[in-house]
Amino acid sequence: MAHPFFDALERRVLLSDGAMGTALRDRGVPASVCLDEQNISNPQLVQAVHTEYLTAGAEIIETNTFGANRLRLRSFDLAKQAAAINAAGVAIAREATRDRGLHAFIAGAVGPVGVGLASGGDVTLKQAHKAFAEQTQVLVDSGVDLIMLETFPSLAEARQAVEAVREVQKDIPLIVQVTFQRDGRTWMGEEPAAVARELRNAGADVVGVNCIPGPQAALDILEEMSSASKVKLSVQPNAGHPRVVEREVSYPVTPGVFAEYTSRFVAAGAVVIGGCCGTTPEHISAMHGALRKSKDAPAAETLALDAAIDLELPPEELEADETTLREKLAAGLFVVTAEVDPPRGLNPRRALQGAA
Repeated sequence: MAHPFFDALERRVLLSDGAMGTALRDRGVPASVCLDEQNISNPQLVQAVHTEYLTAGAEIIETNTFGANRLRLRSFDLAKQAAAINAAGVAIAREATRDRGLHAFIAGAVGPVGVGLASGGDVTLKQAHKAFAEQTQVLVDSGVDLIMLETFPSLAEARQAVEAVREVQKDIPLIVQVTFQRDGRTWMGEEPAAVARELRNAGADVVGVNCIPGPQAALDILEEMSSASKVKLSVQPNAGHPRVVEREVSYPVTPGVFAEYTSRFVAAGAVVIGGCCGTTPEHISAMHGALRKSKDAPAAETLALDAAIDLELPPEELEADETTLREKLAAGLFVVTAEVDPPRGLNPRRALQGAA
């Protein structure tokens, strides 16, 4: 019998939640405090965030365990509490679904080890593999529906995590998401299509991109990944680049922009969509609305060419207004132009202001 998660993927696009860390920081958790440890010291706050995402329409809830591997917890002197933190994270997410009376898949969130790997690094790939296996075992034993590996910076580390998950549980649904640099490659120079193929061959059921600054940048990566055959895709972008004003961090990309990109993600092949850093329940609610709208929308009518609207305008309406540039060119004066990169999103205002 197929896993219920796979059955759901065959029927519809699944909406995941947004940022947990952003929500906890916004609710007063200091930057110096371990977010994963809040599962022990402040479970009500973590559950409240889950509840908001469930109410917004999320069908996948990620446990608050992104950084809860033993190696990453060492920096907070919490390595010995790794098992307790992960088990509590699953229990909190499950209680949130019961409390709301809503069905959602509980995804055990696993992030990278967060320290240097391989030659010259602080941790070997073998040590990272062991840490991923330990964390996965606790998450599986605690009853997650699937594992979500996310924000992996390289194919090598992601592959170690995939292999560790498959050693623990061969059949559990597995989503693997990688983050990419501004040039559209991992920090090791790996291309999206190659990453998708390699991770699918390693044992991932869904491969995708997350923690990339903005929907357009994520869409670019997603479209490259879609060229890899037989790969189910996921996407969870950040709400743009963070801004810091008077020590307050904000993200510029609005829920409306995420709603606009929802259909584009689906058209590019995404079967799981959601948000990462800077996204809120409002972003997820907007994406939920866009998904519902796309399902309810009637098929678009096709207009025959011979019935097309006559767009010919009178000559006087075709005349361009005089501009300073036009005047200088007509006078043979020297002009200066500026080339700018296209904006990462729908609003070109900042790019144009920077070129002015």
